This record gives sequence, structure tokens and C-alpha cells, in this order.
Amino acid sequence: MQKQWLLLLLVMSCCYYNIVQLLGAQNASTGLIEVDVGIILDLNNIVGKMSRTCIYMALDDFYALHDQNHTTRIVLHAIDSKSDVVEAASAAIDLLKNFQVQAILGPQKSTQADFMIDIGKKTQVPIISQATSPTLSPSDNPYFIRGGQNGSSQVEPLAAMVKAFGWREVVLIYEDTNFGRGIGPYLTDSFLGIGTQVRSRIAMSVSATDDHILRELNKLKTLQTRVFVVHMLPSLASRFFLKVKEVGMMSKGYVWIITDVLTILLDSLDAKVINSMQGVLGVKPYVPNSNELQNFTQRWRKRFRRENPDIDRFELNVLGLWAYDSATALAMAVERSGVGRPKFKKPLSTNNSTDLAAIGYSEMGPGLLQAIKKTKFRGLSGEFHLVDGQLQQSTFQIVNVIGKGETEIGSWAREYGMSKNKRLPFNKNDTNDKQDLEAIIWPGRLHVVPKGWEIPTGERKLRVGVPVKSGIDEFIKVERHPQTNAVIATGFCIAVFKEVMDHTLPFAVPYEFFPFETPDGEPAGDYNDLVYQIYLGKYDAVVGDVTILANRSNFVDFTLPFTESSIAMIVRIKDDGRKNAWIFMKPLKMNLWLTIVVFFVFTGFVVWVLEHRVNKEFRGPPSKQVGIIFWFSFSTLVFAHKEKLISNLSRFVVIVWVFVVMVLTSSYTASLTSMLTVHKLQPSVTDIRDLRKNGEYVGYHNGTFLKGLLKREEFNLPKSRNYSTFEQYDDALSRGSKNGGVAAIIHELPYVRLFLSNPKYCTKYTMVGPIYMTAGFGFAFPKGSPLVPDVSRAILNVTEGGKLTEIQRQWFGNEAKCAEQDGAKITSDSLDLESFKGLFLVAATSLISALIISLSTFLYDNRVILASDESSIWQKLIAMAKNFDEEEVNSYDASKKTNRANEVMVVPADCPQRPTRNNSQLAEWNFTDDDQGFSTTENSAPIHETIEIVETIEAKD
Repeated sequence: MQKQWLLLLLVMSCCYYNIVQLLGAQNASTGLIEVDVGIILDLNNIVGKMSRTCIYMALDDFYALHDQNHTTRIVLHAIDSKSDVVEAASAAIDLLKNFQVQAILGPQKSTQADFMIDIGKKTQVPIISQATSPTLSPSDNPYFIRGGQNGSSQVEPLAAMVKAFGWREVVLIYEDTNFGRGIGPYLTDSFLGIGTQVRSRIAMSVSATDDHILRELNKLKTLQTRVFVVHMLPSLASRFFLKVKEVGMMSKGYVWIITDVLTILLDSLDAKVINSMQGVLGVKPYVPNSNELQNFTQRWRKRFRRENPDIDRFELNVLGLWAYDSATALAMAVERSGVGRPKFKKPLSTNNSTDLAAIGYSEMGPGLLQAIKKTKFRGLSGEFHLVDGQLQQSTFQIVNVIGKGETEIGSWAREYGMSKNKRLPFNKNDTNDKQDLEAIIWPGRLHVVPKGWEIPTGERKLRVGVPVKSGIDEFIKVERHPQTNAVIATGFCIAVFKEVMDHTLPFAVPYEFFPFETPDGEPAGDYNDLVYQIYLGKYDAVVGDVTILANRSNFVDFTLPFTESSIAMIVRIKDDGRKNAWIFMKPLKMNLWLTIVVFFVFTGFVVWVLEHRVNKEFRGPPSKQVGIIFWFSFSTLVFAHKEKLISNLSRFVVIVWVFVVMVLTSSYTASLTSMLTVHKLQPSVTDIRDLRKNGEYVGYHNGTFLKGLLKREEFNLPKSRNYSTFEQYDDALSRGSKNGGVAAIIHELPYVRLFLSNPKYCTKYTMVGPIYMTAGFGFAFPKGSPLVPDVSRAILNVTEGGKLTEIQRQWFGNEAKCAEQDGAKITSDSLDLESFKGLFLVAATSLISALIISLSTFLYDNRVILASDESSIWQKLIAMAKNFDEEEVNSYDASKKTNRANEVMVVPADCPQRPTRNNSQLAEWNFTDDDQGFSTTENSAPIHETIEIVETIEAKD
């Protein structure tokens, strides 16, 4: 009996144990399933205390709202991480081992979260943290939930703000931690996308001393860039900005921009620190205002002051709201996921295993994780919706530090851009203009927008390198003062530079010239070497006749050009040969001559065909008929044809042809007259490829990029010669390629125009080209220099204002008028067939149409012959030819002859009449085998006699 009771007790114990495991840690008094959740926060700072209060209030509000509907309740276990990475990791293991928590809220620091997310992955426990560092990726760590925004989302509004004010360079200052370094690449890429360069990156250690901060700031003062983007936590930022104020960098001309982590926590900074940040700009996440938020803020203040009576001044911010919404989302997910299985599944054997391995993994974790990711609701911070495991933020506030805190000056949204409107949606689309922000107080309490860079105070002037050259002084000339040895730079390029820098730029830029020369006063290299000195840091700019080239732009930035572009050739002029015995052939090109001859012959042939049967003047021996074909058509050239035309088709053809001849003769006369009366000049060379093919020598200016151009064009470099002066150009071109000179000199267009403007040279030489395109002369500056856009705009003002024309007239004088150059032609003046295609098309149409009509009529009249089946094709052709060769009496003349014959004699009634040339006559032709020709019937002889009688009587009349 005792054994039975013991067995029953054992069974009841097992059943009770299974029920407890199925129900979880069910509260005996309420019947709710309790789910343990850990909280790991830095409870020794204000942000941690604020977040803890928000989390507890979130659960209280949730369960108060769902008092009758929820079946679970979260039990919180909070541990202080003490601002230490190891403490945070230890706290996570403690919560998992001793409390078997199903989720962990926190930590807030990225360095702490970096350790804890691996623990969560190992134990399948979701880690919900507000850590914003982009280095923490939920996609790489599936059990990491970012209950806030990714820090990289703020780079777009930061870049939009920089773009709106036109700043071309920034300096990035960040704390040397994973949190600080994480945003660097995103900021750099974003700024490059708007054409702004990150000139320098300063990593500041969190343990940096005040002396170290001062040394770094003094280095920054020597830079031209005056726009600084600061990404630091409040602890380091407080000391940093105090030193910024101390060294005088929070004054006129400086721009300071802070990221959201500092902007959000401005309320936590000391008043002295806020005073040192006057004029600073910043961005922070936008939180839509609502009645729920206002009500919660009031309740939070009361509870926070009650829990932390020693804190005098602090306001609720978005970090606390994210913590509130994260706790609410977790409560919703726990409610939906359900709990009915053992919390943790431990390994079969715990011998020789670590504490973490002995904990096992949460069976509730995967389901809870999916429930959290699917949770979506309207929270206090806005829409709580996780995408790829993190909150999405598309709207930011832009604030200006003024007085005791911040003032909102505008907003930025990805869909709308920047706007001074405080509410969404904005009224305009994707704008990035500084006018879309409220008035800003800049450092130094100024209202003028800083230009973003300055020449460092107390530093050397802008070092401007200039080329040293001899020969052509109009563009650039460098001399030294005989007493002071000071550099004196003159010339067209220097004059333009001084006009831009001294009179056009809206600000003063001191500068001085440094000649690029050796100690002996000789050029220290070519122009490529000179430009490369900027890249090496020797010069801050290069001014001179420096051509903008692609290979040079790899090392420097050029301004807009201030001269014409392109490369041309200078070649000798040759007379076009007015004394040439065959000059009368030159007005027309050979293809036009041949076409005219063909049409002359064709026109004569067509007229002969049309007139041969009806016009005696187009009949006779074959030699006469061939002669008349050529004579008639060519006689129309001088309108000397005397033959009378009978056929209307012939008259139509001749009318058209005479018009064509008139146009051709007029054009020929005008062209020949121009050739014989106007002294025209021709270049000796018209194509640079001809020089290469013929092995001619080519000249170029010494020290320029033109030697490399010839090399790229596969010129034989030994066949090229360099010169420095215009006199050397003249001598080399005069001697020619075969006498120690050159056939042509290639140079940039401004130099070519200057050379040909000299009356001494314009009568002997001419320009061919441009043969290659270049961008012209420009001023060179270091890559990313903020001076480039300002100087480029100044060059445009000088060019459009007419000042550049005055400078050109000052250094080059008025352009010489050279009559010979005005008449120089590069292409031939001969008339081409292309100019008369339409004219010949009209003539050909008239000729062919008349020929077709005549041939059709003739074939119709001889259709009986063509239809005969008794003869061969050859017999038919012979018959047709004899018919065509037989003269056809003109109808008008035949009628007159018949009338006169009837008046003189009476033909007997029985006398057969002469048949007319009609179908009945054609029907009487008979073909024989003996005669390949044709014969008439017996009645044909009397008919011929009758015709002779008529003709005799007519003759007697």
C-alpha cells in the first residue's frame, strides 16, 4: 500500500512538471504567462536612465490598454553595463544564464552591441538595440534588430545642405571608435556625388588630451577649407567645441555641421558648451507631433524627475521614443508568438562546456524574431516598420544652435528635398536651395553665408607658378627687377589673371609669382612638368599659356578657358598660276566637262533622230549626217545654229538645251573671270596627313605639348623641329623642308592668329585648319580647389563684359588687314557637277521624253511590219531601217503640191492614185527570199510616174 502511494505521488509529480513546462512560467495569481526580457543600459548616464524609464512606461501603457486581452506579460530584468563593453557582454550572459530571457533591449552603444549580437545569434535570442553605427548590419546578424535608424541615412540631408550653399570642400572630424569610423565612407561617397571633396579626415581619440585637441585644431587653421563636419558623442564633443571656441575657429568664415547623435543630445550638454557652439548647424530625425506624444512627454517628465531627482535639466528625445516603441513592439510580438514550450533547450552534456554553451538556445527565439519583424504600428516616434531588420527614416530636421539651444530652420525629406516648412508634405519637389531655409545665424553671429574657404591668416600668399620662356612675349614674359630681383610677370595671360583675381572676384586673394626655372634662369621643364608641380605641392596655381589637356586634368583642376581652342598649321602661300596655259580648263572640274560633252552629243543625236525623216537639212550622205549631229549641238554653245527645225519635239528639246547652255556659259564665264582678275592664294599644304606621307619636316613650339601630339600621330620625330620665335618660324618656312626648314608649323590657334596678324608674315603664309581640337588656355589649381568655380565664374564675367577684348587689343594690337590673306583659299574654286545636277536632270528628262515619243510614233506607223509572221527579226529590222531612212513628206508642203497639180492637169479616172503613207500602203509591201529588201506591187510604177508628173508641173510653175 505504501508503494502504491509512492507511485501515485511520483506520477502526480511528473504530470505537474509537464504542465509547468507547457504553460511556462505562468503567474499563479493572474494566470498570465510571464516572459523574461533583459535590459542592458548605461544607467550611469542620462540617456540610459531616460531609455529605462521609457521602456517601463511602454509596457505599463501596453498592458493597461490591453488589460483584458493579453495572455502574456513581460518581466523586465535591468542590468547596468557601466559604459563598458566587457560589462555589457557579461550582463548579457548573466541574463541568459540566470533568467533565461527571451529577448534583450539594449545596449545603446555600438561598441557594446557589436559583442552582444554574436551572443544573441548563438542563443537565438533577439537583441533590440538603438545603436546607429552602419558597421552593425542586421542582414549579417539575423538576431540583431535595430530599434532606431541607421546612421548612414543622415548623409543625404547633410550632403543636400552642403550642396545648397555651394561648398566644394569639407573636413570630416570623427571620434576614433567603431561608431565614429562607421559613417566615414558613407559621408565621403555622398559628398563626392554632389561634387564636394572631403579634403581631410581627422580621427580624434576619445581619450585625447586638451593639448592634443589644440594641436589638431591649429593644423586645421592652416587649411583653406572652412567647412567642418563633426561626428562625435557628447562626451568628446563637449571638450572639442570648447577648444574650438578657444582657438578662435568659431568666428567669421567658419562652418560647423554636427551629425544627429550630437544634435539629438544637445539638451544634455553644459551651458558653457552650448555657448561655444553658437552658429553650428545640425540634423536630427524628424518626430511628428501628436496628442499622444504631448501626453506622454508630460507623464514622462513627472516620472523621470521622481526617479532621478538629482538631474535638473534634460528633455525627452528621439532615443527615448525609439526605446518606448521598441518595448511596445516586443510586447506585441510576444503576445502574438505565444509561449508553450520550454524556454531554452540545453545541450545533452554540459561537461567541459563554456557558460554560453551550457545555456543552450531559446526555442521561442525564431518565432519571436519573425513576430518582431512583422510588427507594424503608429508609435510615438512615427511609423514603426522594420525593413531588413531596422527602422526606416526618410525625414530630418535641420537646426541651428542659437542662444540656449537649437532652432529649427527647415526640414529635409527624401521625396521633397529641403524646405522651411515644418510639416509634411512639402509644397515643392526635390529642392536643394539655401533660400528654402529660414535665416541662419553663422559663427561670429553673422548673417552672411560663409564661402567655405579662406586664405589662411598669417600664412604665405597664393603661390602661383609661371613658365619661363623666350621669343614670344605677348602671352607670358617673366623678368626680374634689376635692383630688388623681384619677379615681374607680364603678358596677355598675366593680365587676364590679374583682372580676374584683383577686380572680378568678390573677395581678396593675395598671391605672388614664382618662375619655373633652374638656378641659371633656364626653364626647369616643359609645361607638363610645370603643371605637375601643383600635384607635388610646390605651387598653389599655375598661370600662363597652359593648354587644358586630359592627361593634365588627372593631377590638377582647370578653370574655364579664356582663349580660343584648337590647333592649326602655318604653311606657305603659293600663287594659283594665272599664267598657266590651261587655265581656261580650271573653271570646271573634269567630271563636269565630261558630262557637258556627253550631253552635247546626246542632244545632237536626239535632234537628228527627230528631224531626219522630215527635214532635208538633216539628210544626205552618212558623213554629212554625222557632221550635222555634232555641228548642231555644239553650235548652240554660241547660239550659231542656222538649221530650221520642223518637228515640235525638236523645238522643245532645243529650247531646254539652249537654257542649259546659257546657264553653263554664264557660270563658266564668271568663274574664269574671277580666276583671271582676282589674285588668289593657295596654301602649299592642305592636310597634315600629306606631310606624314611625304616625309616632310614639321615644326612646333619648343616646350609645349605639341611634340607629344606629333608622336601620337605617328610622325617620325627626327622629322620634327622645334622653334621659339616668330623669326625662326619665318626662316624655317621660307627655306622649306628640303633646305633645312619645315613644310609647316603646327601651333595653337591664338599663336597662329598672332603670327598671321603681322603684315610681314601674312603675305607669305596662311593658316590651315583647325586640324585638332583642344580646350584652350586655362588656369590650373590643385584638385578640388574651391577657387576653381569662383575663378571660372570670374573669367566668364571678364569675357562677357568686354574686358577680355580690351586686354587682347592691349597686348596684340588691332588685327592687321591683309588683302592676300583675305583672298586665300584652301579649297579649289572649280565648279563641280554637284552644282548642276538639277539642270542636267531637266535636260535629260526632256531629251529622253522626246526620244520616247518619237520612237513610239514610228513603231506605231510600222506596226504591220512588226506584226508580220513571214519574216525574220533581221528582215524586220532592215525594213524598219529603210523606212526610217526614207524621207517623209511634210504634210504642209505635200498639201501645197497637190493643190497646184490639180490646177494644171486632170488625172484620168482610171489612173491609180498615189497612196498616202498610211496603213493601206504598208500592207502592200511584199518580202521575197531573193531580195532582203522590199519591192512594190505592179501598180506602184504608175504611182511613181504620177508623182513625177506632178513634180514636173510644179517645177514649171
